Amino acid sequence: MIFIDACFGKPTPYTPVWMMRQAGRYLPEYMAVRKEAGDFLSLCKDYKKASEVTLQPVDILGVDAAIMFSDILVVPLEMGMELKFVKGEGPVFDTPIKCMDDLDKLSVEKAVKNLDYVYDTIKLTRDKLAADKALIGFCGAPWTIATYMIEGGGTKTYNVSKKMVYDNPQLLHAILRKVTNSLKLYLEEQIKAGVNAVQIFDSWASALEQSAYFEFGFSYINELVDYIKDKYPHIAVIVFPKGISGFLGEVDGKFDVFGVDWSTPLMSAKEILGKKYVLQGNMEPTRLYNKDAIDEGVDEILSIMRGKRHIFNLGHGILPDVPVENAKYFIKSVQEKSAKYCK
Repeated sequence: MIFIDACFGKPTPYTPVWMMRQAGRYLPEYMAVRKEAGDFLSLCKDYKKASEVTLQPVDILGVDAAIMFSDILVVPLEMGMELKFVKGEGPVFDTPIKCMDDLDKLSVEKAVKNLDYVYDTIKLTRDKLAADKALIGFCGAPWTIATYMIEGGGTKTYNVSKKMVYDNPQLLHAILRKVTNSLKLYLEEQIKAGVNAVQIFDSWASALEQSAYFEFGFSYINELVDYIKDKYPHIAVIVFPKGISGFLGEVDGKFDVFGVDWSTPLMSAKEILGKKYVLQGNMEPTRLYNKDAIDEGVDEILSIMRGKRHIFNLGHGILPDVPVENAKYFIKSVQEKSAKYCK
């Protein structure tokens, strides 16, 4: 698989490319399946439909890897929290975690068992996916998941979670410990079901100052990475801590690929991390609105990485109103242009 070879820094005939959120709302085919499912969570829990939308970007765009369709918050949902997705508001937990009694009601074992629809999605997708195409599993990082559990949903200030950092760090560590224990087993079950790589999304990494992030954020990512790499060294592990460009010099771990977000200069990431890790990213997602901007972004990134130790991706997820024609153009442009650098 070209994607897996690239994850381990092996030579490839071109730079493999995929997109975060590639199974999503910009595709009319996805919207049709979601309408049939009824709502977002129902789509996540219907493994046949979830597999169908996982495969759509491979068939329609020609990306080099599929990423299973699911959501990072199915883990706390199946641990015992009540989750709903509210139009215009996003995910909402009606009863956020405020104390140890709330946390004690949640079950690691229940979560791992109840997430069988994710494992079924993976099994079906792996059966249908071409043998040369990689299947990526994923989870949210413990810190990012914990913020939703504590805040009760999305937030712009993280004030409840960050207050806990300083007022009640013991409770925060207890939440992170329970989430991490769940994620270890969750990722392991994904691997057993057939994924070839896993990505850990820390979407809210930038909410914390450096010292707090490495205590409450990255240390738990590394614990997950160590657990997977020690047991499954053949599985590629990607980490994506968004918005920590100022902390890159402190990044260290056993993972294989570091995802670079669009706000981080790729040259800086290459100079600091490029010898130790394969880099993934990091084109600004809004460039996909314009083909000239796509060409400029692709050319710039390829000239920096020159076909070495790199997986092409956006620096965050593809946006819902990007024209499908432009997404196709992006994928083909990367594959064709990068070939000259990989000879």
